[in-house]
Parts: sequence; C-alpha cells; structure tokens
Amino acid sequence: MAKIEIYTKAFCGFCARAKALLDSKGVGYEEFDLTMGGPKRQEMIQRADGRTTVPQIFIDGVHIGGSDDLAALEREGRLDALLNA
Repeated sequence: MAKIEIYTKAFCGFCARAKALLDSKGVGYEEFDLTMGGPKRQEMIQRADGRTTVPQIFIDGVHIGGSDDLAALEREGRLDALLNA
C-alpha cells in the first residue's frame, strides 16, 4: 500500500473532498493540519514547489497536487494504480 500524505486546513471544502475520495478508496493517509500555520506549512510549500494552497497531496513522496488533481487521476483511471503501488 502506498504512503499517502495530505496537508489540510480546517473548514476547507477542497480538503474534505480529497479526503472523502481517499476514504472511499479505503486507504489510510497521514494528515498534517496547517490551520494554525507552523513549520509544516513551510515544509509543504517546499515539497509542493511553492504551492501555498491546500490540500497538497503526496503519494509515496511524489507530489500529486491538490483536490482537483486527485480527482483528475481518478477520472483518468490512474489513481488506483498509484494507491496500490
């Protein structure tokens, strides 16, 4: 099973949508809540090539992008292969 990391904030609809998709796949993920900022926010920005919006999603250390990017992988039929790698 792939290692999934997702950076989120409270009350973020895009974050909720991304987590719901991952939950529907039955996969676990490590969530980093950036609501209060802190060092994890800087970590996310560095890992996500300067992106500052949430969510930012990583699968096995590879930056996937945000909620729309995750949904696009699902529509294209490529998400399951990444999750089960």
